[in-house]
Amino acid sequence: MSAITPELVAAHQLTAEEYERIVRLLGREPTYTELGIFSVMWSEHCSYKSSRLHLKKLPTKGPYVLQGPGENAGVIDIGGGYAAAFKIESHNHPSFIEPFQGAATGVGGILRDIFTMGARPIAVMDSLRFGPLDDPRVGPRNRRILQGVVAGIAHYGNCFGVPTVGGECVFEPCYNGNPLVNVFALGIVRQDRIFYARACGIGNPVVYVGAKTGRDGIHGASMASAEFTEESKQKRPNVQVGDPFMEKLLLEACLEAMETGAVVGIQDMGAAGLTCSTCEMGSRGGTGVEIELSRVPQREAGMTPYEIMLSESQERMLLVVQRGREEEVFRIFRKWGLDAVAVGEVTGDGMLRVKHNGEVVAEIPSRALADEAPVYDRPRTRPFRTAPMEGPEFSSHDLTADLIRLLASGDLCDKRWIWEQYDYMVRTNTVLGPGADAAILRIKETGNSLAMALDGNGRYCYLDPRQGARLAVAECCRNVSTVGALPVAATNCLNFGNPERPEIMAQLVEAIEGMGEACAFFETPITGGNVSLYNETLGEAIYPTPVVGVVGLMKTGLPVTPAFKREGLHVMLVGGLGACDDKRFGATQYAKVIVREIWGLPPLLDMDYEKRVQAAIREIVGEGLAESSHDVSDGGLAVALAECSLGGVGAEVDLPGDDRPEFVLFHEGPSRIVISTAQPDRVERIAARHGVEFLRLGHTVRGALRIRQRGRLLVDCSVEQLRRPWESALEEALRG
Repeated sequence: MSAITPELVAAHQLTAEEYERIVRLLGREPTYTELGIFSVMWSEHCSYKSSRLHLKKLPTKGPYVLQGPGENAGVIDIGGGYAAAFKIESHNHPSFIEPFQGAATGVGGILRDIFTMGARPIAVMDSLRFGPLDDPRVGPRNRRILQGVVAGIAHYGNCFGVPTVGGECVFEPCYNGNPLVNVFALGIVRQDRIFYARACGIGNPVVYVGAKTGRDGIHGASMASAEFTEESKQKRPNVQVGDPFMEKLLLEACLEAMETGAVVGIQDMGAAGLTCSTCEMGSRGGTGVEIELSRVPQREAGMTPYEIMLSESQERMLLVVQRGREEEVFRIFRKWGLDAVAVGEVTGDGMLRVKHNGEVVAEIPSRALADEAPVYDRPRTRPFRTAPMEGPEFSSHDLTADLIRLLASGDLCDKRWIWEQYDYMVRTNTVLGPGADAAILRIKETGNSLAMALDGNGRYCYLDPRQGARLAVAECCRNVSTVGALPVAATNCLNFGNPERPEIMAQLVEAIEGMGEACAFFETPITGGNVSLYNETLGEAIYPTPVVGVVGLMKTGLPVTPAFKREGLHVMLVGGLGACDDKRFGATQYAKVIVREIWGLPPLLDMDYEKRVQAAIREIVGEGLAESSHDVSDGGLAVALAECSLGGVGAEVDLPGDDRPEFVLFHEGPSRIVISTAQPDRVERIAARHGVEFLRLGHTVRGALRIRQRGRLLVDCSVEQLRRPWESALEEALRG
C-alpha cells in the first residue's frame, strides 16, 4: 500500500491528474520528499501554470534590453558600459497573515533577485493595496495591516541601506481580506559583470551561502497559490522571518565573490528555497545537480529532508563555483561572517538528486520541475464584473467641497505618513523622491539619471481589464515622461483572483493582452515580473490589479516637480481638456468618493495621441520650459491643479467648453499634463509640432485656487483649505 494517499496529495495542493503525471514521469510512486518538491515547483507561485501560455503574448525584446524574462531580473543597457537590473514581485498572502514580516521579506526577496544578477541595489518602490481604513465590517484590521506592512518595508529597506523612493497606496473594499504588497527594486551593474542563475560545468561544486536553514516558510509557495479561508491565520509558520543586516552582509560577500571570477552561476533561495534554486539552475544550464542535505547549515535540530528542501528561510543563496577555486569563495564569506559550504556538485545527467546521510531521498529530472512543469489553457468566459453600465443621476451642490473631499479621500490624500518612515535619500543618488510623478535617481557611474514609476488601477481593470491594463501602461510611461525621461522598459506584477474560475481567467487574459498591446506601442518591453493568483478570501476576489513599473533614461539635472513655484507664470494644459460622458465618468474617483457608486467603463485611450503628448512634454521639459509639470490622472484636472497648488502657490484658471462642470473638473481622461511656464509661445510651438492640443488656462497666484468655466466660478478656496484635510486625512484614519 502506498504511503501517498489521495488526502496527502490534496493537502499538497496537487490534483489527482497531476499526481498521476508525477507517477508516470518517475516510473514509480514519489517519496514524501519528492511529493513536497513537486508540490512547490508545480504550484502556481513557481510554475505560472495558468499564466505562462498567455505571458508569451507580452513584448520582451527591444533596443535597450540585455536580459528579458527567465532570469531573476530583467536587465537594460543604460549607457557607458553599465546596465540596470530591475523587477517587481509580490508578497500578498504573507502580508495578510503577518504584515510586518510578510512585507519585510518581500523587500528582502526582491533585493536578492537584483544582486543575484551582479547588480548593487540602489532603489526600492512599493505598490500597496488595502481595504478602507474606516470599514466597520473589519474593525481595526485594515489599519493594523497597513501599519505592519509599512513598518516591515521601512525596517528592511532602512536597515539594508537602500532608499525607498516612491510608490502608490490605494484603498478598496475588495482588498479587505487580501491586501497587495508589490515591491519593485532596481540595481546597477557593469555589463561585463552580469551573472546568471545557471549550473554549468560538470563537476563544479554547488555552494550554499548565507543564513542557516530553519523551519520558517515551509510551503510558503503553495500557500501563495491558494485562496484564503477561515484557517489562513493559522498559517503564520509559513511566513518567513527576515534579517536585513545579514542580507547586507550577504550582498557584499556575493558581489565580492563575483569579482573573483570564481563564481559560475548564482541563484537566490526564494520561493521553494533550496528546491527552487537547485532544479532551476540545473534546468537553465542543461545539467543536473546533486546535493547532500547533511552538509546544509541548519539552525534547528532534527530537520527532515522534506523540511530542509522546502524551507524558505531568508538570506540564503546557492552558488556554482569553478572546481579548485572553492577556497577563494569560502575565504570571502568567512570574512563577512557567513556560512559557505559545498553541499553538492553539478552533474551531467539532468537530474536533481537529493541525498541525506548518503541515502537518495529524491531523484527527479530538473526540467520536469522547472521548464516542463504543467501548463494549462484554462477555460474562460467574459471578465467578471457586477457594476452596471449606466450610473445614477447626480448633481453637485458645492464643487469646492467636492474637491476638498476628494483630496481627503484614501487614494488621493497625502501619503507622507508612509514615506517619511522610509529612508529615501540613503546612498545619495535620489534626485526626486516620494510625492512626485516619478522618482529620479542619479547614476554616478554614467553621469545620467534613471526615472521610474509604478502604476495600476484595479477599478479600471474591473470595469474593462484590457483597457485598464492599457491605461496603466500609458500612465506609467506618462509619469516617467512628465519628469523628462524616455520610457525604455517595463516590469509587471499581475495580481488576480482564482484562475480556475473562468470569469477570473478571462480578466487575466484580457489584461495581459491589453498590457502587451500598450507595451509594444510605447516601446517599453516587459523584461520580467511576477504573477500572483488566488488573491481572494472566502470566494471574494480582488479587483484584477496589474501593476506596471516603467524605467526611463534622462540627463541629470535639476528635477521638474509638480508644485507651482512662483506667481505670474502661465498655467497650460498640454494635451487639451479631453472628452468624457456619463458612461466613462463612472470609473472616476469622483464617482467612487462623491457619488459612492461605480459604473460604466474606464476612460478612452488614444495610444497614438498619448505617445505624441509624451514626446511633447519630454521636449518641453528637456528645453527647460516647464517650471512645474504634473500629469492629470486620479481625480481629474481639478485634483491635478490642487496638487500643484499645495506648495503655497495656487492658480486662477478659466476652462473652455460647455460640458457639465463635474465632467470638466473631475473626469480622468488620459494624455493630459499641467505645466507652468514663463514661455508659453515656445511651449505652444512644440505642442503644435507634435500635433498635440494645448490650452492656456490662466496664471499662478499666491495662496488660492480659483477655477472658472467660461467665466462661471466653480471652485474658489485658499490653498490652506486644500492642504489641511489633504495632509491630515491618513493619520486621522489610522487613529480610527
